[in-house]
Order: sequence, then C-alpha cells, then structure tokens
Amino acid sequence: MEHWRRTWREGIGPMLSRSGLEALRMALMRDDAQLVQNATTCPPALAVFADACVEAACAVGFCAWKGDNLATVAEVSAYFAQTCTAADDALGEPSACRHFLNWFDQTPRSEVRRLLLQEVNRLLHRSRPVAA
Repeated sequence: MEHWRRTWREGIGPMLSRSGLEALRMALMRDDAQLVQNATTCPPALAVFADACVEAACAVGFCAWKGDNLATVAEVSAYFAQTCTAADDALGEPSACRHFLNWFDQTPRSEVRRLLLQEVNRLLHRSRPVAA
C-alpha cells in the first residue's frame, strides 16, 4: 500500500468527523476551488491573518472549515496541527502525516480528486452504522 494511502487510512482519515468527510466528499466531486493544494489555508497561516475568515483550505483544513464550522485561520490551523499530531501518534512515526500531505500537494489535482474521493467514500461507508 502506498505511504499516502496508509497515512490516510490509519492516521488522518479516522481523525476527521463524519461531517468533515462529507464536506470533503462534496468538494472532491464538484472540484470545488475552495479545496486547495500547497497551502493549509488561504489566507495563509500567519499571525497577521489569525482572525481572518478562511477562504480556502487543504483537505484536512477543509474538513474543519466546512464540516466542523471552524471559521478563522487560527482555528483551522490549530485543528490541522492537532490532527497531524494525532495521526503521527496513531501511526507511531514522527511526521508520518507528511506522506499524505506531500502526496496531496504534489499530485495532479485530477488524480488527487479521483483517488482521495475513493478513500473518503471507503471511510464513510465503513463508518456507516449497520441497520438492525
């Protein structure tokens, strides 16, 4: 299994809320311009923009912003950092999240959309409660 996929499946993905995953799923399906590569948030995660409203975000940040209703750069950036730290801990590897983040940033958008949508759908399907 590719490093990015293992990092998503065993680290980052399970840390994200169902509402966050649903928001990411819709963004991937629609090729939402607010889902960006090569940045955690837009405006960037700098102190001067801490209280600014997020206008766009990476996959992890998008889940926090659109799915969990975090609004500011500071809130989304803190969520991003906490999620990455938790994923690293779950995987037992310092900076393990880089495998997913580098893949997300460096892979052509069309491929990211296709492959990550498969992974999001897989995770949502797995976490769906079974009817009695």
